[in-house]
Amino acid sequence: MKILKKLLSFIIISILLLHSVKNIAYASPDITTQKPIKVGVFLVDLSNAFNSNLKKSLEELQKENENKIQFTIFDSKASQSIQNNDIIKALNADFDVFVVAPVSSNQDEISEALNKMIQVNIPFILYFPTIPSLINIVKSYHSSIIIVGDTNQAGTLEGKILADTWNANKNTLDKNNDDIMQYIMLQGPSNNTLTLGRSKYPIRALNDAGIKTEQIFSTTCNWQKECAKSAIESVFLTLNDKIEAIISNNDNMAIGAIEALQKYGYNIGDSSKYIPVVGIGGVPETKELIKQGVMTGTVVQDSNLHAQAIYAVAMNLASGKEPLQETDYKFDETGVLLI
Repeated sequence: MKILKKLLSFIIISILLLHSVKNIAYASPDITTQKPIKVGVFLVDLSNAFNSNLKKSLEELQKENENKIQFTIFDSKASQSIQNNDIIKALNADFDVFVVAPVSSNQDEISEALNKMIQVNIPFILYFPTIPSLINIVKSYHSSIIIVGDTNQAGTLEGKILADTWNANKNTLDKNNDDIMQYIMLQGPSNNTLTLGRSKYPIRALNDAGIKTEQIFSTTCNWQKECAKSAIESVFLTLNDKIEAIISNNDNMAIGAIEALQKYGYNIGDSSKYIPVVGIGGVPETKELIKQGVMTGTVVQDSNLHAQAIYAVAMNLASGKEPLQETDYKFDETGVLLI
């Protein structure tokens, strides 16, 4: 039907500064039902810290609204095949709404499951889809909507953390005194809209702040901590005297990078052996690393606000209402985007 886009409360946490973006209020629809609405939620990977936090937030909402809604969380374990199988099995269960966060960036790999959902006429929410062409599928089906966050904003805020850090500590961070920030980029899945935005906008923010940049290494780690740790370990001995920052598309990979740096004696308290590392997610582990002075900063995604958006829209879809009815969410001037 339409795309719902919202600034879902991004907050920068940094050892140098604290920025915040105003939360956008929402009003939960007051819907009385004889039994709780059953919502199947298919998340990408519960080993991912943000997804785990989102699961907890949905469970808390369920406790607060136990007579209204019941969430069943499915862990796709970063496999589109597992997710597709879970969706097809769940079609035979008594669900009122599906919430699907697609794993793959390939439409062919998710389309079969979506088409089966449409065939049985179940309302669904696509949550943070990474495939722009899925918009056409959603537009053609009356009981569906897309919820996405502002990837550009998250990347921009990540870049601002680094800009402030660089400007305040340039004498020590600019190792070769060339007035250029040499950085490593740790990326999510290739051809993924989240990856593209989170890779592009930090650099744009740095450049807009007057800071020249040079990428000396990048790798695709699909949000995974161990991959990032292994990648940094493998290039560190070659690049250690050149690395002036590590930019990660999420906190999981940032944590992996820090573990690799600490293996070589960096980021453990010696200011002369410190490489700035930034991420996106704001999970408890990264907040603790920032508090310890080990990690430079993160952009917090508020899982509670994401859960509230899912709750409000799911309740409306299950009741046959317009997706945004009795909420404070709004579509943009095109009628398909809400910002």
